[in-house]
Amino acid sequence: MIDKFLSDQQEPKAVEKVYSRLKELLPAGEETLYIATQKKPLVNILPDCIAVTNRRVLFFTPANLGLSIKFLDFTWKDIADVSVKEEIIGAVFSVTTTKGAEMGVDYLPKVQARKLYQFSQQCREEERKRVERQEGHIINIPAEQQPVAHQPAPAPVAPPVAIPAPEPEPVHIPEPVVAAKPDELTEKLKKLKVLFDNGLISQEEYNAKKLDLLSDF
Repeated sequence: MIDKFLSDQQEPKAVEKVYSRLKELLPAGEETLYIATQKKPLVNILPDCIAVTNRRVLFFTPANLGLSIKFLDFTWKDIADVSVKEEIIGAVFSVTTTKGAEMGVDYLPKVQARKLYQFSQQCREEERKRVERQEGHIINIPAEQQPVAHQPAPAPVAPPVAIPAPEPEPVHIPEPVVAAKPDELTEKLKKLKVLFDNGLISQEEYNAKKLDLLSDF
């Protein structure tokens, strides 16, 4: 069943675990197109994985010494860009969402990273066409089929009534505005990104800590 996901040197055990989880997660009509597995130098016991479906991309990270697996997913309509950066050892595949969030996995075999990029671009193109078809259908609805807004009947006009002059209202002195505290999760994610950008933590540590923060909130 998973043979079609093992054609590019994927780790069989990792693919099997991810595929089993995908069968539980994906609704009817959503198809798994490709699964890539990390290949770390020297020791590759618990690799991160990426799965691409026709509706989303999912990042899987082993947890509890491999006894469980965490995941983070992004639908194609929420993804602004996908990229592949080939390095001396493997490649880095990453996505950027429309809200500026980033997620990536390093040490991917280059052939797998390229396949991820190809499938991702195909899915993004299909999503773009789907949105265009949907918008075009809304615009091209015939006038006779469009809903007609009914104007309410005019209310009867009451005879004029003498209204006494209003008494002056007491002057309201606004209370000083206290600046809202920054969102705790956002601040933690920013600090984590700074550590990663400065090379103080690896891509793998960044992904794992990011998943931990998101799962806690």
